[in-house]
Amino acid sequence: MNRTKLTRRSFIASASAVGLVAGSGLALPFYSRANTRPAFTHGVQSGDVDATSGMIWTRADRPSRVTFEVSTTESFANARRLPPLDALPESDFAVKRLLAGLPSDQDIFYRMRLADLSDTNAVSEPIVGRFRTAPASRRDIRFAWSGDTAGQGWGIDETGMLTYATMARHTPDFFLHSGDTIYADGPMADEVDLADGTKWVNKVLIDEKRKVAETLDEFRGQWKYNMMDEHCLALNAVCPTFFQWDDHEVVNNWSSSKDLESDDRYTVKSIGLLQARAARAFHEMTPIRFTPAEPGRVYRKIAYGPLLDVFFLDLRSYRGANGDSMEEELTDAARIMGEEQVQWLKRELAASRATWKVIASDMPIGLVVPDGDRIEAIANGDGGAAKGRELEIADLLRFIRNAGIENTVWLTADVHYTAAHYYNPDKAVFQDFNPFWEFVSGPLHAGTFGPNDLDPTFGPELRYVKAPSEEQGANLPPSAGFQFFGLVDIDGATEQMTVRLMDRDDSELYKVTLDPVRSA
Repeated sequence: MNRTKLTRRSFIASASAVGLVAGSGLALPFYSRANTRPAFTHGVQSGDVDATSGMIWTRADRPSRVTFEVSTTESFANARRLPPLDALPESDFAVKRLLAGLPSDQDIFYRMRLADLSDTNAVSEPIVGRFRTAPASRRDIRFAWSGDTAGQGWGIDETGMLTYATMARHTPDFFLHSGDTIYADGPMADEVDLADGTKWVNKVLIDEKRKVAETLDEFRGQWKYNMMDEHCLALNAVCPTFFQWDDHEVVNNWSSSKDLESDDRYTVKSIGLLQARAARAFHEMTPIRFTPAEPGRVYRKIAYGPLLDVFFLDLRSYRGANGDSMEEELTDAARIMGEEQVQWLKRELAASRATWKVIASDMPIGLVVPDGDRIEAIANGDGGAAKGRELEIADLLRFIRNAGIENTVWLTADVHYTAAHYYNPDKAVFQDFNPFWEFVSGPLHAGTFGPNDLDPTFGPELRYVKAPSEEQGANLPPSAGFQFFGLVDIDGATEQMTVRLMDRDDSELYKVTLDPVRSA
């Protein structure tokens, strides 16, 4: 066998649809083995990578002891062995761990094997993944972002979730999944009739996707379904994913005001119970880091070298109940981030020395997202002075300006189309902030909608939008082509940030290069 070190691009090629086993040691979940040997069921994942550490994840098909090797070469000649972990039914046989003490700006290969806990002589074939640690000095950085996977009944068809494969061709350092990572509230059918008389066929379907998720196992099944897609698997094997969540990990537009009493799909009517089960599945099935101070926390900062800090928001867990969002004072009921998260964000932004501060928000700022006759997102649609949830954003934007924090860029998804917004205080009702950009992308593999109305409170200028026309309608399937992701490149020499909005056919739809503001 050729043991020469793989390039990032060739490693990704080796991890493509049918090549996950041959050449790279990666295993498809359907790769058949004798029943006497344990097997990996859903590939590998990595995530939350910084300059010296990163999370890794895998899942076994039975109670197993998982052994780990970590190396800076594909041959594993210099491998470091780590203490084993046990994959047990309590975690649905999923395991994840932090790899620490890693060299910066280095390709890291990790290899795992399973030993059946009932028969330790029964050992699996190895499975291998890789990622690259963040740099300690300035270098070029590229990452992708998008949201909304397997929504509105559009599952794994004969071509699979192609946007994942398109992103992989760009060899990003990491992928930022901006929420609606699963659709726990979106049952799928085997076939869907399309407007042109043809059918969409979900070639891959499991029982957990045929109904809304209510039990812990059903929520887990939603995650496992996504990892049955060959393109998602291949990207996971070579590219870290930084996860955040929004509403569909639990149920559409959930907050304390959500009422399921009249929804016959649900026998569990408690939003609190559904949220608790969904949160456990989210943390079990993703390589998100564990926060000891708040074990279920999603908001966090990932430092990705001197050019980039990424601040992940959670606009779901701490919000007041969805209402008309017209409060004139910033009470807990009016908040969407919650006071503790806002104070954390202010502290971390003020302390950041990175050139660019990317705020990863699971919902956009200026787009009006309704929840029936209530408000689901931030903008309340009245176009006047900041009220309701806008008060919290106004307070944050004012703080960023007064603290002299430069080079903030907001990345978001949620609305199932792509757009670029420039927030201009000269055109805003609330003007106490510095101008900034917000870029919207998605869906990855879900129905396409939009566009939504822009609320002028913070002065958003629409610089670009691509969404279905009124004639094309709403909830277009992925086969219609309206599937989007974004690419961000930071130049290590000039420190410029270039943002591109892309579609799943890899067409560049919009591009802008941002010059960093230099502090005096």
